[in-house]
Amino acid sequence: MSRLLAAALTAVWVSSVLAQSPADIVIRHATVVDVERARLIADQAVALSGDRIAAVGKDADIAKDWAAAKTIDAQNRFVIPGLWDMHVHFGGGPELIEENQALLPLYVAHGITTIRDASGDLPTEVLDWRRAIAKGELFGPTLLSSGPKIEGLKPVWKGTIETGSRSDVDSAIERLRTLDVDFVKITDSTLQPDLFLYALTRARAAGFKTSGHIPMAVTVKQAVDAGLSSIEHLGYAYNAGAKDEAAIAADFGAGRITREQANERLDKGFDRATAMKAYRYLASKGVFVTPTLNGSRIIAYLDRDDHHNDAYLAYIGPRLQKTYAWRVERAAQANAEQIEQRHARYERIAATIPMLQQAGVTIMAGTDAGFLNSFNYPGIGLHDEVALFVDKGLTPAQALQSATRAGPAWFGLLDRYGSVERGKAADLVILDANPLDNIRATRSIRTVILRGQAYDRAALDRMLEDARNKVAAWNAKAAS
Repeated sequence: MSRLLAAALTAVWVSSVLAQSPADIVIRHATVVDVERARLIADQAVALSGDRIAAVGKDADIAKDWAAAKTIDAQNRFVIPGLWDMHVHFGGGPELIEENQALLPLYVAHGITTIRDASGDLPTEVLDWRRAIAKGELFGPTLLSSGPKIEGLKPVWKGTIETGSRSDVDSAIERLRTLDVDFVKITDSTLQPDLFLYALTRARAAGFKTSGHIPMAVTVKQAVDAGLSSIEHLGYAYNAGAKDEAAIAADFGAGRITREQANERLDKGFDRATAMKAYRYLASKGVFVTPTLNGSRIIAYLDRDDHHNDAYLAYIGPRLQKTYAWRVERAAQANAEQIEQRHARYERIAATIPMLQQAGVTIMAGTDAGFLNSFNYPGIGLHDEVALFVDKGLTPAQALQSATRAGPAWFGLLDRYGSVERGKAADLVILDANPLDNIRATRSIRTVILRGQAYDRAALDRMLEDARNKVAAWNAKAAS
């Protein structure tokens, strides 16, 4: 080869390299899961720059146009957007702060890149974690939080803002604005029904999304019309299916019936046509529902599985495990008839999942995992939740949407999350199997990419090992 020809070839090569755009990571030979359209796009590559997706396209084109500092060969595996758990809790008191914070890596190890904290009794600490994660000072999924929830006076739940008047509610909303919370959580332990509705209207007027439990003395429609953005726990949405829901709410509010009697009447009065009309109304108002089905299933069937031999307990601190006891003890007091009723009620409520979907309601995957909620585990619980959605009638694609797109949609963040597209967040999960065929494929995690940083299977296993080691050390200390 002449020197002239060699120089020319070198010049061509240098020109080609210089023409390439720099990327931090390129995922090659990937099958991209288009979750929105429930389809697979084969032979793709994804270029990541910082915490954003810089390009997605045919593998050969991306390889030609992008120069990567790191290349991941997906080997035709399946790339999905990062998973979102839209209902988690941290709490149990100040002595449990360390055990709660240790749960954060469990979410990442299970492909969950964003969580929505629905309030516990450590609201200040959780807001501190939110800031530390955003700054890169603490490892964990992106954390969105309600801060302290709005409640009535002397509520069952700790860590709340207690309100007994409209001025209290106004002050609570102002405090939450100062705390820069991501949404407002309102619950029904002791909050008066009129103040519940007032809190919804004031939070909406302040520009907040709202989430909550609906008091028995308030109908679902009243809560929605006041400004409720998401219904937490499927049982509250179920109530809208009773023909005489308004009469039941009025009787309960007046003290004429107990909660147990109200539930009996709601069950007897449930009617599919009434429910579908109510659910279509929810959809028209843009109200989402977070079923938290797995937690309900666990409690309903504790008589069949006491979970004491769950391998996952190795990741849960001993003090957190002790918070499980109160629900377990309460369930153990039921007699055979009550246990059967518990099973039946769970199944009746769970059967409304496909009805909500058919009515056009957006279903959000959320676990209710955390302290108090027995054996409902941070991380793996989300995979159990979406599997239940399919078991109860959703398609794998619909269940996957509930855990990847519904959360961003609720927060108005679909321009940044929820799909594998140029400009979206570099929060991705590479799976060994196709989740559109079998939703349990979400468990087959090969790699998690969180804010542009890749964690392969070995790194994820180290996160799990670190969690086990921490719990083992806490157990040893408790036993000494």
